[in-house]
Amino acid sequence: MMHVGCVWGLSLFLSLSLGWTKAQETNYTRPVFYCGGDLVADSGFVGSEGFPSFYKPNSKCTWRITVPEGTVVMLSFRIFDLEADSQCRYDYLDVYNGHSNLVQKLGRFCGTFRPGSLISTTNTMMLEMGSDGETQGRGFVAYFSGAKPYVDDQQFCGGKITKAQGEITTPNWPDKKYPPGTSCSWLITVEPDMVIHVKFDKFLLEADTYCRFDYVAFFNGGEKDDSRLIGKYCGDQAPQPIISTGNVLLVQFVSDLSVVSDGFMAHYNSVPRGTQLTEVHSGSDTRTIPSRPAVKPAARERPAAPAKPPAPTAKYVPPPALEPTERPKPVKPTRGRGTATGGPDRRVPVTRPNGKKPVLQNPLCAKACKRDGTIKTSFCTSEFVITGKVTSMTPGPRGSLNINVSLIKAYKAGRLTITQIGENMAVKLVSQCKKCPVLRRGGNYIIMGQVDQEGRGTLEPGVFTAPYKAPHHKLLMSINNKPC
Repeated sequence: MMHVGCVWGLSLFLSLSLGWTKAQETNYTRPVFYCGGDLVADSGFVGSEGFPSFYKPNSKCTWRITVPEGTVVMLSFRIFDLEADSQCRYDYLDVYNGHSNLVQKLGRFCGTFRPGSLISTTNTMMLEMGSDGETQGRGFVAYFSGAKPYVDDQQFCGGKITKAQGEITTPNWPDKKYPPGTSCSWLITVEPDMVIHVKFDKFLLEADTYCRFDYVAFFNGGEKDDSRLIGKYCGDQAPQPIISTGNVLLVQFVSDLSVVSDGFMAHYNSVPRGTQLTEVHSGSDTRTIPSRPAVKPAARERPAAPAKPPAPTAKYVPPPALEPTERPKPVKPTRGRGTATGGPDRRVPVTRPNGKKPVLQNPLCAKACKRDGTIKTSFCTSEFVITGKVTSMTPGPRGSLNINVSLIKAYKAGRLTITQIGENMAVKLVSQCKKCPVLRRGGNYIIMGQVDQEGRGTLEPGVFTAPYKAPHHKLLMSINNKPC
């Protein structure tokens, strides 16, 4: 009798314990997450090992999700905190459209910005997380479920389009709001030597500063690649007309599982290269589509010079300070964009009739170019402290410099506007003086400064900047964890 009772008790124990998935178990307070495993269920949670504790260094974990046949996997992130890097080289989470890393990668993610919802095309999905030996975060938690994103024909969206013109709309437009948990991709291909022009008639998506939840994104060519990304848009402000660089354009619309809105309607048409377009969308905005040889490489940015009338300098495009005269006065010294190719003298704009010294346009630039304070005192007095890679530097008004930085990590952000383009985070900075502080394009730096009313970081002579190396991270974290 006792033997029968033991067998029954063991059977009950095994049936209860084997009912949980291999990847995670539940005590009666919260889920316990392990490093990888197989999750076979209608829905559930998946998270990094040990969450909410910091994940382990030098680890690699793989989770395989399977939902019932006839449904697709919808993955919605609740918490996300991995070591930040502009290219996610150190700690990362890869999400695949199936149970293999040989299939389509839906995205690679890191940092602290929650990715938008991800949707597979079948009933399987795979998550692969890797970490290096240094900085760790708290990891991630995501909710997965099996659902049918297109419950009727009206909700179908996406596909291949080869017509010369047409329209793109969100599912259910205009009768109802677009459904939650939707992912649509339109691949538009037109004739060679044509480009694609897209104009929005109506636009209303869930608003978010970084467009993480609901958004529409445009890519040159047929690949979801950051280098091909034209833009990512959300909110209630219709984007300016989109113009591709070639004859192929990929349009992707994504909605997460929560807030929905009216959606958008856009018209596209194919236009020969070199065609001049006048937009009625916001006044008379004339844009010229360059032909392949392209004489004006930067004409798309803002059509300030309609057709380069009587310009003695062949390709000189002084950034904001426009003067049609031959000599742009002291307003825009330094190097103009076109002097690299056309002008016989690289420093034509710097020429002065009198004396060798250029006239200072900003009194701040008269200060000696050296740092004020130490790394700790500067940390405390600065509104933002970041590390990042300088990706571009363009001249601004009165001898200033506009700087774009691809973010590695933000230790203090304050009111600094951080934008997300694809998987990368970036900030815009304005240096009051072009020669101070000294920054070089392509270099990694520690940068501290103040923030203006537009959310841009401002740098004055004397602010703390220094070349950034990996060991600096621990020092900055140590300073960040101590009161000023």
